[in-house]
Amino acid sequence: MDGKLIIFSAPSGAGKTSIIKYLLDKILSTEFSISATSRKPRENEKNGIDYYFISVNSFKKKIENNDFIESEEVYDNVFYGTLNSEIDRIWQNGKTVLLDMDVKGGLKIKSIFKKKALSIFVKPPSIKSLDNRLTKRALDTQKSIQERLKKSEFELDYADKFDVILENKDLDKTKIEAFRIVSEFIDSK
Repeated sequence: MDGKLIIFSAPSGAGKTSIIKYLLDKILSTEFSISATSRKPRENEKNGIDYYFISVNSFKKKIENNDFIESEEVYDNVFYGTLNSEIDRIWQNGKTVLLDMDVKGGLKIKSIFKKKALSIFVKPPSIKSLDNRLTKRALDTQKSIQERLKKSEFELDYADKFDVILENKDLDKTKIEAFRIVSEFIDSK
């Protein structure tokens, strides 16, 4: 069984998680694909809900076994990936897959699923606004924020390779626009 996928990529702090949560609440025919990661859980994160938290060695073994549609070493020894079993589970439930991924993983998924996938890049108004958002949410150290900002500049170079660029100047308006785009894609043949 197969269905459609919607891929969201964005620099850290651009608002994609808020947009995805909004869509999951508003479009009941969607389900979030839980990514796997080798990083440690943050304070409020739960295994099997926010991510599948896997040790570095187990992650590498799953890569060798082709358990991932895609995987990427995003930071040194910090892997993220999309499990084949997760996509299959959602499609078996008759739902459209919502993915939250880095730009390389998102573009790889798009290249595999082509017209069955819609890739959306959430673009922040500026790097300065990202810095402010990351600092305000207080989830990362200043060193980590600087790493994320450096990575953001790299990610922004990939924006035009996505099907849609959604600039997030006003989160409420961006959510409504995302709803329109995603609904049209799901309803299309």
